[in-house]
Amino acid sequence: MNVSELLKRYERGDRDFSGVDLAGVDLRGKTLIQVSFKNANLCGANFSRAFLTKADLSGANLNWADLSFAKLSNAKFVETDLTKANLEGAFMVKSKFARAKLAGTKLAHSNLRGSNLWGANLCGAMLRKVNLREANLSGTNLSWANLYESRLSAAHLYGATLNGANLSQAFLRNVDLSGFDLEDLNLSGARLNYANLEGASLERANLQGAHLRHVNLRHANLTGANLTDAVLEEADLTATLLEQVDLNHANLGKIAPRNAEEQESVMWDRFLAYG
Repeated sequence: MNVSELLKRYERGDRDFSGVDLAGVDLRGKTLIQVSFKNANLCGANFSRAFLTKADLSGANLNWADLSFAKLSNAKFVETDLTKANLEGAFMVKSKFARAKLAGTKLAHSNLRGSNLWGANLCGAMLRKVNLREANLSGTNLSWANLYESRLSAAHLYGATLNGANLSQAFLRNVDLSGFDLEDLNLSGARLNYANLEGASLERANLQGAHLRHVNLRHANLTGANLTDAVLEEADLTATLLEQVDLNHANLGKIAPRNAEEQESVMWDRFLAYG
């Protein structure tokens, strides 16, 4: 099938193009609302600035495809292969990416607010300044992903993997990261106000300049973490491990009280000495 035939069929009201082979096709700026490209071969296809609202691309092969600045709200990419695809600036609010392959995909400046990315592989993906507010990222692989200045407030991250991810300047307000392995992560300047980090491992994490107001750090491990210039007002540090923490110029403000026994410990005295 070529572009001309596809567009003629669309004009006649045909919306089902499941299983077609359109590898390398050029559909830049075309309007294909509510079409089905399920299990289609769209490797290297160009959908830049196309209108694909409510399209179903589940199971399709979109390796190296260009979907930059495309309109894809409420689209389906369930188990779709988007490895190395370009989705920069795409509008994908409330889209479904369950178990999709997005390793090495370019998603900078895209809008995925409220989308479902359950179980997706985003290893090494470029997610700078992406909007993931209220998105479902449960079980996702975000290892080595670049999430610089990404917006993740109220996102669901249960079971996600964040090894080696860059979360510098990220917005993580009200995010539940309890029990997470966040060792050695770059969280410098991150906005973590009201986040839940209870029991999280933050050993050697870079939290320089991070905003940690009202954060729950109960039983968290901050051994060797960098908290210089961090803001910890009203943070709950009950039973938090703070050995070798760098708190130079940190704003401790009013720390949520720990019990008397803990306040008398050497660790607590060492912590307060930086105030």
